[in-house]
Amino acid sequence: MQSFSEIYAIACDRHGSADALEAELPTPLPASAIRTIPDDRWLAAFSRMVFQTGMSWKVVDAKWPGFEAAFHGFDPGRNAMLSDDDLDTLVKDTRIIRHMPKIRSVPVNATMLLDFAKDHGSASAMFAEWPNTDFVGLLNLLKAKGSRLGGNSAACALRYQGLDGFVFSRDGVAALIRAGVVERPPKSARDLAKVQEALNGWMQESRRSLSHISKILACSIDAHV
Repeated sequence: MQSFSEIYAIACDRHGSADALEAELPTPLPASAIRTIPDDRWLAAFSRMVFQTGMSWKVVDAKWPGFEAAFHGFDPGRNAMLSDDDLDTLVKDTRIIRHMPKIRSVPVNATMLLDFAKDHGSASAMFAEWPNTDFVGLLNLLKAKGSRLGGNSAACALRYQGLDGFVFSRDGVAALIRAGVVERPPKSARDLAKVQEALNGWMQESRRSLSHISKILACSIDAHV
């Protein structure tokens, strides 16, 4: 398996210099800042990623104020109580994208966040406390308890919120394969465990955040790959 120093050198070469690469790296929020995020913003972030899947992001962006109004500011308590009649009304609401399976994901994910809050005081506290050494475990939990949060939806939403994490982008996965971590895009529990083990090793070697490692891996692949 490639060392992180090797991967970093490749990424610097692709981008012309270390300074150019460093300028592209995301800055995750500290746990103290994650704790202050209102739980409705997590529901909004998850919902945004769900509705953006397979859609023009510009369309979703343009309609987002309507989403906020239609879903009561994404308050988890109110959205967890949406009835079938409420959902039927929403699917006719021209302020949002009228896709019933995606609309139905909102109360499911609201209930999930309420469960997190019940156990941890707030969903934000749960996310803040979750160790990045088991980020794959967090993605598995969100996929299992939530709705339409598989693929990269949950990972992208967490990154958008500032949580330190890994995004399984096309280039990031290509870098994992080139590094010898996995032989194919990781989907099985065994391959995902291998990815987490490699990420943990690279975090220890580099003393960098998981978000930095994720971006550097992706940047180490040629754009056309």
